[in-house]
Amino acid sequence: MKYQVGKVGRVVAARFEGGEDILENIEEIARREQIRCAVFNVIGGVKKGRIVVGPEDETLPPKPVWRDIGESTEVVGVGTIFWHDGEPKIHLHGAFGKRDTVKVGCLRGSSETFLVLEVIIIELDGLTAVRALDEKTGMVLLTL
Repeated sequence: MKYQVGKVGRVVAARFEGGEDILENIEEIARREQIRCAVFNVIGGVKKGRIVVGPEDETLPPKPVWRDIGESTEVVGVGTIFWHDGEPKIHLHGAFGKRDTVKVGCLRGSSETFLVLEVIIIELDGLTAVRALDEKTGMVLLTL
């Protein structure tokens, strides 16, 4: 186990409107505000996107299993912001559901907000954490 201890910095409350890209907007806030390390929550609606719902099997590097979000869907999620190669890198896991169908996974790539999405970003001060390429997994992972 590796860890660092920091403290809470600024708090950003954001509202994304229908059609706006979720990950792109969070990245833009992090870039504009120079938020290097943070945790965030999302709650609201998504109508388009792709999520990874796990690896096909437990071999490395993992082969992702994808699911599409193709209609209005409720979402609640939590994520982190740490930088990689001079840019904010977002990692968001959430539960995406409509009626009796719920999918849980990692939102990746482009997406679209449905109606409204609320995002609360909590900056973490005093950390030197970043994301770096992990050779074994082929993924950009948190490095302390």
